[in-house]
Amino acid sequence: MALRDFFGRLRGGGATQPAPEIPIPGPPEAPPPAPEAPPAEPLPETPPPAPEPLPEAPPAEIPPPSAEAPAKAGWFARLKAGLSRSTAKLTESVVSLLHKRRLDEEALEELEETLITADLGVAASRRIVEGFRRTRFGKEVTDEEVKAALADEIATILEPVAQPLVIEAARAPHLVLVVGVNGTGKTTTIAKLGRHYGEQGLKVGFVAGDTFRAAAVEQLQVWAGRTEARFFAPSKPGADAAGLAFDAFTAARADGLDVLLVDTAGRLHNKSALMEELRKIIRVIRRVDETAPHSVLLVLDATTGQNAVQQVKVFKEMVDVTGLAVTKLDGSAKGGVVVALAQEFGLPVHVVGVGEKAEDLRPFAAKDYARGLMGLD
Repeated sequence: MALRDFFGRLRGGGATQPAPEIPIPGPPEAPPPAPEAPPAEPLPETPPPAPEPLPEAPPAEIPPPSAEAPAKAGWFARLKAGLSRSTAKLTESVVSLLHKRRLDEEALEELEETLITADLGVAASRRIVEGFRRTRFGKEVTDEEVKAALADEIATILEPVAQPLVIEAARAPHLVLVVGVNGTGKTTTIAKLGRHYGEQGLKVGFVAGDTFRAAAVEQLQVWAGRTEARFFAPSKPGADAAGLAFDAFTAARADGLDVLLVDTAGRLHNKSALMEELRKIIRVIRRVDETAPHSVLLVLDATTGQNAVQQVKVFKEMVDVTGLAVTKLDGSAKGGVVVALAQEFGLPVHVVGVGEKAEDLRPFAAKDYARGLMGLD
């Protein structure tokens, strides 16, 4: 009888519980083989084996960067991995085009078209082809010679714009106005820069100037806590960004901060309103220091390709952009666009980012970028 009770409870709890049904010997004694299937039913309710494969999926993605990143070449390996999509597009097309072929006029025209489709832009592509025409016209070339020659030509274009974002102690606080379309990574770029400056012994402040986006304010506040930066928040959602910037700048001067990084909105769907907001911020902070902002950093998402060129044009209309930060070089990026930006605008490229961690944002190095773009070590 105890055994029948046990199987009754397994099968349905309340339905087999009434005592009057226990004395019936026939039906309960016949089913015991059937109830032995239900003990297997707890198995579906024990799904730990299903989640366990999930932790094993990330290692498939994580090892490649770390595996090919020896201690001294770790950053370059991550950069190279981040440019992998662009590298494949460039090298496959260019190498197959020029493999052991004489660089005649037809080949050079095809090369120019290939470079343009790889997001290097018309002006930069034409410049690179002209370099090939002067030095290699009429010669047969190997795959490695093609890649090395292209890397050299690209580095020549990039070298003048590879400039660090210098923080001037005499201006303390050096105010950096950070602009860009929402979603490009402005807030995390501010956080990473703040951490780097803090590690250099500088006193840093963050201003949550994108006052309409509560998530941006909260995210920047979290990063301020992690990096021990002074945090300036709006009094309420949608508060006046210019007023916040003025109060923060005034307080930062009084508190002796070295760097003040000001986040801003990036709502390009209403360009005129955004333009007025940015201009107002600049007018107001110039009441504190007529030379402010000391730097205007435009953050660009590398995955947008040629759209980044249009964003530079739009923001240059709004404010005097002084330098660029290129983010999301994460394997899906269209890295050739950095070459197009350098050729067309000549704006300093201060930093590039390959991931979410603070150490994944580094100063831009022209030769490393060019060689990484061509898949060279």
